[in-house]
Amino acid sequence: MQALSSVTEYRDPYTAGHQQRVSKLAADIARELGLLKDTVDGIRVAGTLHDIGKISIPAEILTKPTKLLEIEFGLVKTHSQVGYDILKDIDFPWPVAEAVLQHHERLDGSGYPRGLKGSAIIPQARVLAVADVVEAMASHRPYRPAHGIDSALAEIARGSSKLYDAEVAVACRTLFAEKGYEL
Repeated sequence: MQALSSVTEYRDPYTAGHQQRVSKLAADIARELGLLKDTVDGIRVAGTLHDIGKISIPAEILTKPTKLLEIEFGLVKTHSQVGYDILKDIDFPWPVAEAVLQHHERLDGSGYPRGLKGSAIIPQARVLAVADVVEAMASHRPYRPAHGIDSALAEIARGSSKLYDAEVAVACRTLFAEKGYEL
């Protein structure tokens, strides 16, 4: 699992540590939600591997220091499906491949790759979605400076119940606002 995760980070040095930070935050959100230890473990594994599909994206796109063209962003969006395809035949005791596939889905159907809505999105992917957005916004990217944790949490609050699961959003904000959580 760690080896698979490392492959992605070698291809995209700007997000080195991203999968690990998402994994940790997602597991901590899951614990805050009171999910069972086994479910938390599955979310941690899915978080560690959620961007494995980026192995198929040209490094020039992953590290591009300017805004991506529509066609380039279209390629980046394939990483969820590629990740699923890589992981689907591994016999995990959790729905890791499906969580990887769905981590960019949004409650209102505006996400990708399948445009799933509401309860069609598995709980593990709902947790990963929030953790991924928070970590990505709070961190530097080649095409923009970090927005910071306050902006990331404001985005989650704005999208709560529309884009992101409301309970997951509250649990995430609670970790940072009330429990001193840091990435």
